[in-house]
Amino acid sequence: MDEMTKDKMTASGSTSTFPGVLLRPLVPATDSRGWLTELFRADVLEAAGMREAQPVMGYLSMTLPGVARGPHEHREQTDLLVFPGPSDFEVTLWDNRSGSPTFGRRESLVLGAGYPATLITPPGVVHAYRNVGKVEGWVINFPNRLYRGPGRREPADDIRYEEDPSSDFKVEVKAKVKARDKAEAKVKVEAKASANAKARPRTKDHGRRTR
Repeated sequence: MDEMTKDKMTASGSTSTFPGVLLRPLVPATDSRGWLTELFRADVLEAAGMREAQPVMGYLSMTLPGVARGPHEHREQTDLLVFPGPSDFEVTLWDNRSGSPTFGRRESLVLGAGYPATLITPPGVVHAYRNVGKVEGWVINFPNRLYRGPGRREPADDIRYEEDPSSDFKVEVKAKVKARDKAEAKVKVEAKASANAKARPRTKDHGRRTR
């Protein structure tokens, strides 16, 4: 499993090398009213040989700046993840399928405001994403399995590595993100100190002496 940390590819606006993983940009149609973009189409999935990825439900999540979700994987479920913005996410994928030609590899993508896209992750591909922007970020998921099955009566199809401190799948915090957050925190502290100094009432000296 150590190989997971050795072979890393960073990409933005490119195609994943993992078999069964599909990355497609969101292409907005704009007019005087604003814009519209398609999130998925059944015919596109079928043409890509992904009929089994047809969604059966959908949900929207909001992730705060600096917060990560995952890593986790599914045994049977395929996720169709949409990163529309308004923030950027660093998305990390690990190929955990022993029969895959890219088994043991890791990829890192930056999706969202800078590159809005959909990302399909099949069973066995571990995935995680962290909001690396400065604002709240949205992610929409259209999985091909109902969460906990019909009526929510079945176990969830999740292997949650984020709950296992000994897991080899870990989301790294980039040094530049740490430095940015530290610099912003310093600016806030200095601004607060300056505001407090300006708001502090001044005493007038009327010639009285105190002892």
